[in-house]
Amino acid sequence: MAETRRSILVAGGALAGIGLGRNARAQAAPVLRLGILGDLSGPYRDLSGLGTMACVRQAIEDHARAGGAPLQVEVLHADHQHKPDVGAALARQWYDREGVDAILEVNNSAIALAVADLAREKDRVFLATGPATADLHGSRCGPNHVHWTYDTWMLAHGAGTATVRAGGDSWFFLTADYAFGHALQRDTVGAVEAAGGKVLGQARYPFPQTTDYSSFLLQAQSSRAKVLGLANAGTDTVNCVKQAHEFGLTRRMKLVGLLCLLGDVRAMGAEAAQGLLLTEPFYWDLNDRTRAFTQRVLPKMPPNIYPSTNHAGAYSAVLHYLKTAAAMGPAQAKASGRATIERMKSLPTEDDCFGPGRVREDGRKIHPAYLFEVKAPAEVKTGWDLYRLAGTIEADQAMRPVSQGGCPLVRG
Repeated sequence: MAETRRSILVAGGALAGIGLGRNARAQAAPVLRLGILGDLSGPYRDLSGLGTMACVRQAIEDHARAGGAPLQVEVLHADHQHKPDVGAALARQWYDREGVDAILEVNNSAIALAVADLAREKDRVFLATGPATADLHGSRCGPNHVHWTYDTWMLAHGAGTATVRAGGDSWFFLTADYAFGHALQRDTVGAVEAAGGKVLGQARYPFPQTTDYSSFLLQAQSSRAKVLGLANAGTDTVNCVKQAHEFGLTRRMKLVGLLCLLGDVRAMGAEAAQGLLLTEPFYWDLNDRTRAFTQRVLPKMPPNIYPSTNHAGAYSAVLHYLKTAAAMGPAQAKASGRATIERMKSLPTEDDCFGPGRVREDGRKIHPAYLFEVKAPAEVKTGWDLYRLAGTIEADQAMRPVSQGGCPLVRG
């Protein structure tokens, strides 16, 4: 823990007081401390890690450039190692001893649920930009967190429903055996069956230690299902698609990446990934605003990494948090995480990654989602030119209706 903490302080010090001079900082408003609790060494490291730090830095710079009230901001960074006890201990340390006002990312649903409970207990803020479980704005919603980027319901109903309607009406699931994988499979099954499809089987594998999926892919093949739904993410998805391609499985089954992001597809290569269907709310080449954001942040990103949906979510959430803190005054924002979240819900969101939006009463950030298909190799113009837009899911259709989530914060 001590070694991790030293690396946090170095990372945080590098961003301290962006937009303020040394003398001004001494008389400025209190410091807002953000903690990025992410994956620096595991299967989601390219979708998280230093790329998230770059996008948070960009959000701080863009807030200052917009001419709002100046803020003094520090950023800490740590690796949760996909271990709930490690993640929860780091979050508690940050809230109790490091004076962290808002934790963000937490791209592990089991850890995220624990951090949400801690944020409520400590009256701090949790910006859930990395986890997918829809329970965060459903039965486990709370007054101290917002669920920002994507969720299992959105992902399932995007790719799942579209695939059934296109003829992929029988499914087999390959699922990471923890909270996120279970939630993603559950929500996709609901979408598939509602669209008239059926589930022929499933295989759950130990997470995060599994790297060989051959036995699970053979189970999928023997099921004779038309579709293989991958209820996983990161390098797990990459390895599954590569091995399915090597086994020739992609000639007989349609693969659907239920949480598959741009960096994953890049790692697979267009040859293995061509035809893969996936749902994302952000793509760097989607429109003029996403391209402008990408050009600003690319010099800060790690080498050979383009911003992904996770990175964009961190940027968007931090930008809105800073706008809210400036409107409230940083001292008031630090005093109560609950009050800060309530103010975030009352203000419209606006950024280059997701465009205009809002935070709903159950804590869900509302924005459109997009169905993409991976291009064939001959269609790819550059290394990151990988997606063809297959459909747009408007904001009011992309998210689960608030009446169906079971959030206790929702009145009536």
